[in-house]
Amino acid sequence: MSDASPLAAASQKIPVTVLTGYLGAGKTTLLNRILTEPHGKRYAVIVNEFGEIGIDNDLVVGADEEVFEMNNGCVCCTVRGDLIRIMDGLVKRRGKFDAIIVETTGLADPAPVAQTFFVDQDVGDAARLDAVVTVADAKWLTDRLADAPEAKNQIAFADVILLNKSDLVSGEDLDRVEGRIRAINPYAKVHRTERCAIPLDQVLDRNAFDLSRILDVEPDFLEEGHHHHHDAQMQSVSAKIDGPVDPEKFMPWISNLTQVQGPDILRCKGIVAFPDEPKRFVFQGVHMILDGDVQGEWGADEPRVSRVVFIGRNLDPAAIRQGFYDCKV
Repeated sequence: MSDASPLAAASQKIPVTVLTGYLGAGKTTLLNRILTEPHGKRYAVIVNEFGEIGIDNDLVVGADEEVFEMNNGCVCCTVRGDLIRIMDGLVKRRGKFDAIIVETTGLADPAPVAQTFFVDQDVGDAARLDAVVTVADAKWLTDRLADAPEAKNQIAFADVILLNKSDLVSGEDLDRVEGRIRAINPYAKVHRTERCAIPLDQVLDRNAFDLSRILDVEPDFLEEGHHHHHDAQMQSVSAKIDGPVDPEKFMPWISNLTQVQGPDILRCKGIVAFPDEPKRFVFQGVHMILDGDVQGEWGADEPRVSRVVFIGRNLDPAAIRQGFYDCKV
Protein backbone atom coordinates (compact mmCIF):
# COMPACT_ATOMS: atom_id res chain seq x y z
CA MET A 1 0.00 0.00 0.00
CA SER A 2 1.19 3.52 -0.67
CA ASP A 3 2.55 5.60 2.16
CA ALA A 4 0.82 8.81 3.11
CA SER A 5 2.78 11.82 1.87
CA PRO A 6 2.10 15.31 0.55
CA LEU A 7 3.18 14.20 -2.92
CA ALA A 8 0.59 11.44 -2.91
CA ALA A 9 -2.26 13.67 -1.76
CA ALA A 10 -5.31 12.68 -3.72
CA SER A 11 -6.34 16.30 -4.18
CA GLN A 12 -3.21 16.97 -6.23
CA LYS A 13 -3.71 14.07 -8.60
CA ILE A 14 -5.41 14.28 -11.99
CA PRO A 15 -8.92 12.78 -11.69
CA VAL A 16 -9.71 10.02 -14.18
CA THR A 17 -13.23 8.85 -15.03
CA VAL A 18 -13.57 5.43 -16.68
CA LEU A 19 -16.68 5.36 -18.87
CA THR A 20 -17.98 1.90 -19.67
CA GLY A 21 -21.14 0.09 -20.71
CA TYR A 22 -22.24 -2.53 -23.19
CA LEU A 23 -22.44 -1.83 -26.92
CA GLY A 24 -25.23 0.58 -27.76
CA ALA A 25 -26.01 1.63 -24.19
CA GLY A 26 -25.21 5.29 -24.82
CA LYS A 27 -21.59 5.86 -23.75
CA THR A 28 -20.84 8.12 -26.69
CA THR A 29 -23.99 10.15 -26.06
CA LEU A 30 -22.78 10.80 -22.53
CA LEU A 31 -19.26 11.57 -23.68
CA ASN A 32 -20.58 14.04 -26.25
CA ARG A 33 -22.54 15.79 -23.52
CA ILE A 34 -19.41 16.06 -21.43
CA LEU A 35 -17.47 17.50 -24.37
CA THR A 36 -20.05 20.09 -25.37
CA GLU A 37 -21.84 21.34 -22.27
CA PRO A 38 -20.64 24.72 -20.91
CA HIS A 39 -19.01 23.47 -17.72
CA GLY A 40 -15.78 25.41 -18.17
CA LYS A 41 -13.51 22.39 -17.69
CA ARG A 42 -11.04 20.86 -20.10
CA TYR A 43 -10.88 17.11 -20.59
CA ALA A 44 -8.35 14.85 -22.25
CA VAL A 45 -10.18 11.82 -23.65
CA ILE A 46 -8.83 8.35 -24.35
CA VAL A 47 -11.14 6.29 -26.56
CA ASN A 48 -11.19 3.07 -28.52
CA GLU A 49 -10.95 3.21 -32.28
CA PHE A 50 -14.02 1.03 -32.89
CA GLY A 51 -16.16 2.86 -35.42
CA GLU A 52 -19.41 2.46 -33.52
CA ILE A 53 -18.06 4.37 -30.55
CA GLY A 54 -15.81 6.81 -32.37
CA ILE A 55 -15.99 10.52 -31.67
CA ASP A 56 -16.87 13.00 -34.36
CA ASN A 57 -13.69 14.98 -35.02
CA ASP A 58 -15.47 18.26 -35.60
CA LEU A 59 -17.24 17.87 -32.27
CA VAL A 60 -13.99 17.21 -30.48
CA VAL A 61 -12.13 20.08 -32.13
CA GLY A 62 -15.01 22.44 -31.45
CA ALA A 63 -14.97 21.47 -27.81
CA ASP A 64 -11.22 22.10 -27.48
CA GLU A 65 -10.72 18.59 -26.18
CA GLU A 66 -7.87 16.24 -26.96
CA VAL A 67 -8.71 12.70 -27.99
CA PHE A 68 -6.22 9.83 -27.92
CA GLU A 69 -7.12 6.56 -29.60
CA MET A 70 -5.86 3.24 -28.37
CA ASN A 71 -4.02 1.30 -31.08
CA ASN A 72 -6.23 -1.70 -30.40
CA GLY A 73 -9.99 -2.04 -30.21
CA CYS A 74 -9.99 -3.19 -26.60
CA VAL A 75 -8.60 -1.55 -23.49
CA CYS A 76 -7.51 -4.72 -21.74
CA CYS A 77 -4.38 -6.33 -20.36
CA THR A 78 -2.78 -6.62 -23.81
CA VAL A 79 -2.86 -2.87 -24.37
CA ARG A 80 -2.27 -1.69 -20.83
CA GLY A 81 1.16 -0.57 -21.98
CA ASP A 82 -0.47 1.65 -24.58
CA LEU A 83 -2.74 3.18 -21.95
CA ILE A 84 0.27 3.77 -19.68
CA ARG A 85 2.16 5.40 -22.56
CA ILE A 86 -0.72 7.78 -23.26
CA MET A 87 -1.14 8.55 -19.57
CA ASP A 88 2.57 9.26 -19.21
CA GLY A 89 2.33 11.71 -22.10
CA LEU A 90 -0.67 13.43 -20.56
CA VAL A 91 0.99 13.69 -17.16
CA LYS A 92 3.90 15.56 -18.74
CA ARG A 93 1.39 18.12 -20.02
CA ARG A 94 -0.65 18.49 -16.87
CA GLY A 95 -2.10 21.97 -16.50
CA LYS A 96 -3.47 21.91 -20.05
CA PHE A 97 -6.55 19.97 -18.91
CA ASP A 98 -8.53 19.45 -15.72
CA ALA A 99 -9.34 15.76 -15.91
CA ILE A 100 -9.09 12.63 -18.06
CA ILE A 101 -11.87 10.42 -19.39
CA VAL A 102 -11.18 6.87 -20.57
CA GLU A 103 -13.96 5.38 -22.70
CA THR A 104 -13.69 1.61 -23.03
CA THR A 105 -15.19 -0.48 -25.77
CA GLY A 106 -18.56 -2.01 -24.94
CA LEU A 107 -16.97 -5.46 -24.78
CA ALA A 108 -14.33 -4.54 -22.22
CA ASP A 109 -14.01 -5.54 -18.59
CA PRO A 110 -13.23 -2.30 -16.69
CA ALA A 111 -10.89 -4.05 -14.24
CA PRO A 112 -7.65 -3.89 -16.27
CA VAL A 113 -8.23 -0.19 -16.91
CA ALA A 114 -8.66 0.51 -13.21
CA GLN A 115 -5.64 -1.64 -12.38
CA THR A 116 -3.46 0.59 -14.54
CA PHE A 117 -3.67 3.33 -11.93
CA PHE A 118 -2.21 0.99 -9.33
CA VAL A 119 0.31 -1.15 -11.21
CA ASP A 120 2.22 1.71 -12.83
CA GLN A 121 4.02 3.84 -10.25
CA ASP A 122 4.28 6.99 -12.35
CA VAL A 123 0.64 6.90 -13.40
CA GLY A 124 -0.51 6.14 -9.86
CA ASP A 125 1.52 9.01 -8.43
CA ALA A 126 0.08 11.53 -10.90
CA ALA A 127 -3.51 10.38 -11.46
CA ARG A 128 -6.33 9.00 -9.36
CA LEU A 129 -9.28 6.91 -10.43
CA ASP A 130 -12.21 9.21 -9.67
CA ALA A 131 -15.03 6.85 -10.60
CA VAL A 132 -16.13 4.05 -12.91
CA VAL A 133 -19.31 5.20 -14.67
CA THR A 134 -21.39 2.53 -16.42
CA VAL A 135 -24.14 3.27 -18.93
CA ALA A 136 -26.78 0.52 -19.06
CA ASP A 137 -29.52 0.06 -21.66
CA ALA A 138 -32.83 -0.20 -19.81
CA LYS A 139 -34.45 -2.07 -22.70
CA TRP A 140 -31.80 -4.70 -23.30
CA LEU A 141 -29.82 -4.98 -20.08
CA THR A 142 -31.70 -8.03 -18.81
CA ASP A 143 -30.84 -9.91 -22.01
CA ARG A 144 -27.20 -8.82 -21.86
CA LEU A 145 -26.88 -9.94 -18.24
CA ALA A 146 -27.99 -13.38 -19.39
CA ASP A 147 -25.66 -13.76 -22.37
CA ALA A 148 -22.74 -11.33 -21.88
CA PRO A 149 -20.47 -11.72 -18.83
CA GLU A 150 -18.88 -8.35 -19.64
CA ALA A 151 -22.19 -6.58 -19.05
CA LYS A 152 -22.44 -8.04 -15.55
CA ASN A 153 -18.83 -7.09 -14.77
CA GLN A 154 -19.50 -3.54 -15.95
CA ILE A 155 -22.45 -3.27 -13.56
CA ALA A 156 -20.60 -4.88 -10.66
CA PHE A 157 -17.59 -2.63 -11.13
CA ALA A 158 -19.44 0.70 -11.29
CA ASP A 159 -19.48 3.54 -8.82
CA VAL A 160 -22.18 5.36 -10.82
CA ILE A 161 -24.71 3.72 -13.16
CA LEU A 162 -26.88 5.46 -15.74
CA LEU A 163 -29.95 3.34 -16.45
CA ASN A 164 -30.35 4.88 -19.87
CA LYS A 165 -33.17 4.78 -22.44
CA SER A 166 -35.60 4.61 -19.53
CA ASP A 167 -38.30 6.10 -21.75
CA LEU A 168 -38.34 2.93 -23.88
CA VAL A 169 -39.67 0.62 -21.17
CA SER A 170 -42.63 0.63 -18.81
CA GLY A 171 -42.31 1.77 -15.21
CA GLU A 172 -42.78 -1.80 -14.05
CA ASP A 173 -40.02 -3.09 -16.31
CA LEU A 174 -37.78 -0.22 -15.25
CA ASP A 175 -38.22 -1.16 -11.60
CA ARG A 176 -37.43 -4.77 -12.45
CA VAL A 177 -34.24 -3.88 -14.34
CA GLU A 178 -33.08 -1.59 -11.56
CA GLY A 179 -33.71 -4.44 -9.14
CA ARG A 180 -31.34 -6.61 -11.18
CA ILE A 181 -28.73 -3.86 -11.07
CA ARG A 182 -29.00 -3.45 -7.31
CA ALA A 183 -28.80 -7.22 -6.83
CA ILE A 184 -25.44 -7.19 -8.59
CA ASN A 185 -24.11 -3.95 -7.12
CA PRO A 186 -26.06 -2.44 -4.24
CA TYR A 187 -23.47 0.26 -3.60
CA ALA A 188 -23.45 2.15 -6.89
CA LYS A 189 -25.47 5.32 -7.36
CA VAL A 190 -28.17 4.61 -9.99
CA HIS A 191 -29.69 7.35 -12.16
CA ARG A 192 -32.53 6.78 -14.61
CA THR A 193 -31.84 8.78 -17.76
CA GLU A 194 -33.08 9.46 -21.26
CA ARG A 195 -30.35 10.12 -23.84
CA CYS A 196 -27.91 10.30 -20.92
CA ALA A 197 -29.36 13.63 -19.82
CA ILE A 198 -27.95 14.15 -16.34
CA PRO A 199 -26.20 16.97 -14.46
CA LEU A 200 -22.54 16.30 -15.08
CA ASP A 201 -21.64 16.75 -11.43
CA GLN A 202 -23.50 13.48 -10.86
CA VAL A 203 -20.96 11.57 -12.97
CA LEU A 204 -17.78 13.67 -12.92
CA ASP A 205 -15.60 14.67 -9.98
CA ARG A 206 -17.49 12.22 -7.79
CA ASN A 207 -14.41 11.26 -5.81
CA ALA A 208 -16.14 7.91 -5.52
CA PHE A 209 -13.09 6.30 -3.99
CA ASP A 210 -13.21 8.68 -1.05
CA LEU A 211 -15.26 6.30 1.05
CA SER A 212 -16.58 9.19 3.07
CA ARG A 213 -19.11 9.26 0.24
CA ILE A 214 -20.39 5.77 0.85
CA LEU A 215 -23.21 7.20 2.94
CA ASP A 216 -24.15 9.45 0.05
CA VAL A 217 -24.37 6.39 -2.16
CA GLU A 218 -26.19 4.28 0.40
CA PRO A 219 -27.64 6.38 3.25
CA ASP A 220 -28.77 3.38 5.32
CA PHE A 221 -25.50 1.53 4.94
CA LEU A 222 -24.81 1.69 8.66
CA GLU A 223 -28.33 0.80 9.77
CA GLU A 224 -28.68 -2.44 11.67
CA GLY A 225 -30.69 -5.07 9.87
CA HIS A 226 -29.93 -3.56 6.47
CA HIS A 227 -29.84 -6.40 3.94
CA HIS A 228 -29.60 -6.78 0.20
CA HIS A 229 -30.87 -9.32 -2.25
CA HIS A 230 -27.90 -10.47 -4.23
CA ASP A 231 -27.47 -11.77 -7.73
CA ALA A 232 -26.88 -15.51 -7.75
CA GLN A 233 -23.50 -15.14 -9.46
CA MET A 234 -22.39 -11.76 -8.13
CA GLN A 235 -22.06 -11.08 -4.42
CA SER A 236 -21.55 -7.99 -2.33
CA VAL A 237 -20.28 -8.44 1.22
CA SER A 238 -20.12 -5.58 3.70
CA ALA A 239 -19.08 -5.40 7.33
CA LYS A 240 -18.62 -2.71 9.93
CA ILE A 241 -17.00 -2.29 13.31
CA ASP A 242 -18.13 0.41 15.71
CA GLY A 243 -14.65 1.58 16.50
CA PRO A 244 -11.04 1.34 15.35
CA VAL A 245 -9.17 -1.65 13.96
CA ASP A 246 -5.61 -2.69 14.75
CA PRO A 247 -3.43 -1.84 11.74
CA GLU A 248 -1.01 -4.62 12.71
CA LYS A 249 -3.87 -7.07 12.17
CA PHE A 250 -5.86 -5.29 9.46
CA MET A 251 -3.04 -4.74 6.96
CA PRO A 252 -1.91 -8.40 6.82
CA TRP A 253 -5.55 -9.56 6.72
CA ILE A 254 -6.64 -7.38 3.81
CA SER A 255 -3.41 -8.07 1.91
CA ASN A 256 -3.74 -11.83 2.32
CA LEU A 257 -7.44 -11.83 1.45
CA THR A 258 -6.90 -9.98 -1.82
CA GLN A 259 -3.92 -12.14 -2.75
CA VAL A 260 -5.75 -15.40 -2.10
CA GLN A 261 -9.20 -14.44 -3.41
CA GLY A 262 -8.14 -11.64 -5.74
CA PRO A 263 -9.33 -13.30 -8.96
CA ASP A 264 -12.84 -13.46 -7.51
CA ILE A 265 -12.84 -9.96 -6.00
CA LEU A 266 -13.84 -7.44 -8.65
CA ARG A 267 -13.80 -4.50 -6.30
CA CYS A 268 -13.13 -3.86 -2.65
CA LYS A 269 -13.09 -0.62 -0.76
CA GLY A 270 -13.33 0.59 2.77
CA ILE A 271 -12.82 3.32 5.28
CA VAL A 272 -11.38 2.35 8.66
CA ALA A 273 -10.26 4.02 11.85
CA PHE A 274 -6.86 3.37 13.37
CA PRO A 275 -6.10 4.12 17.03
CA ASP A 276 -4.51 7.53 17.60
CA GLU A 277 -4.79 8.39 13.88
CA PRO A 278 -6.82 11.59 13.31
CA LYS A 279 -7.46 10.77 9.62
CA ARG A 280 -9.51 8.03 8.00
CA PHE A 281 -7.62 5.21 6.31
CA VAL A 282 -9.24 4.68 2.91
CA PHE A 283 -8.40 1.69 0.73
CA GLN A 284 -9.57 0.40 -2.60
CA GLY A 285 -8.73 -2.69 -4.56
CA VAL A 286 -9.11 -4.22 -8.00
CA HIS A 287 -8.69 -7.99 -7.92
CA MET A 288 -5.28 -8.56 -6.28
CA ILE A 289 -4.10 -4.97 -6.53
CA LEU A 290 -4.59 -2.88 -3.41
CA ASP A 291 -3.97 0.77 -2.61
CA GLY A 292 -4.63 2.84 0.48
CA ASP A 293 -3.85 6.10 2.22
CA VAL A 294 -5.05 8.35 5.03
CA GLN A 295 -7.31 11.17 3.93
CA GLY A 296 -9.81 13.48 5.59
CA GLU A 297 -9.88 13.89 9.35
CA TRP A 298 -12.61 12.34 11.44
CA GLY A 299 -15.08 14.94 12.69
CA ALA A 300 -14.90 15.92 16.35
CA ASP A 301 -18.25 14.29 17.11
CA GLU A 302 -18.18 11.73 14.29
CA PRO A 303 -18.40 8.06 15.30
CA ARG A 304 -15.21 6.28 14.22
CA VAL A 305 -16.93 3.44 12.41
CA SER A 306 -14.76 1.11 10.31
CA ARG A 307 -16.47 -0.40 7.27
CA VAL A 308 -15.50 -2.51 4.27
CA VAL A 309 -17.19 -3.62 1.06
CA PHE A 310 -16.31 -6.47 -1.31
CA ILE A 311 -17.99 -7.21 -4.65
CA GLY A 312 -17.20 -10.38 -6.56
CA ARG A 313 -17.94 -14.07 -7.09
CA ASN A 314 -17.47 -17.18 -4.94
CA LEU A 315 -16.95 -15.11 -1.81
CA ASP A 316 -17.40 -16.50 1.69
CA PRO A 317 -19.31 -13.74 3.51
CA ALA A 318 -19.01 -15.33 6.96
CA ALA A 319 -15.25 -15.82 6.64
CA ILE A 320 -14.69 -12.29 5.31
CA ARG A 321 -16.74 -10.71 8.08
CA GLN A 322 -15.07 -12.80 10.78
CA GLY A 323 -11.63 -11.93 9.44
CA PHE A 324 -12.52 -8.26 9.61
CA TYR A 325 -14.04 -8.53 13.07
CA ASP A 326 -10.85 -10.22 14.28
CA CYS A 327 -9.00 -6.98 13.47
CA LYS A 328 -10.97 -5.02 16.02
CA VAL A 329 -8.94 -3.29 18.71
